[in-house]
Amino acid sequence: MDNVEKKEQLKIILNDSSIDDKILDTYLRISKQKILNRRFPFDEKRRQGEVPDEYEMLQLELACTLINKRGAEGESAHNENGVSRNYRTESDILFEITPLVGVI
Repeated sequence: MDNVEKKEQLKIILNDSSIDDKILDTYLRISKQKILNRRFPFDEKRRQGEVPDEYEMLQLELACTLINKRGAEGESAHNENGVSRNYRTESDILFEITPLVGVI
C-alpha cells in the first residue's frame, strides 16, 4: 500500500475527508518510525526503510490513535461529570510487533 492509499484509508477510518494531507503525512511518518524502531531495535539501516507489509494496517491504527488523541497528549484517563474515558496507549499497539534481532 503506498502513502496515497494509506492517507485515503485514514480519512475513511477517521470519517473526515477534509483533514489536511500534511497532517496525515506527519502522523503516518511518526507511526512508521515507531513501528520500525520496535521491529528493528538494533538495526539502524533497516529502521530507515519502509513499514513491513504485515504492519501496514497497524501503522494506520497507530496513526489514527495519535490523531484522535490530539489535544489530550499525555492523558491516560479522563473523568468528567460521571463520564470516564480510558485511552489505549501506543505501547498497547506496538506490543503487537515482533522485534527482529540477530546474533553477533
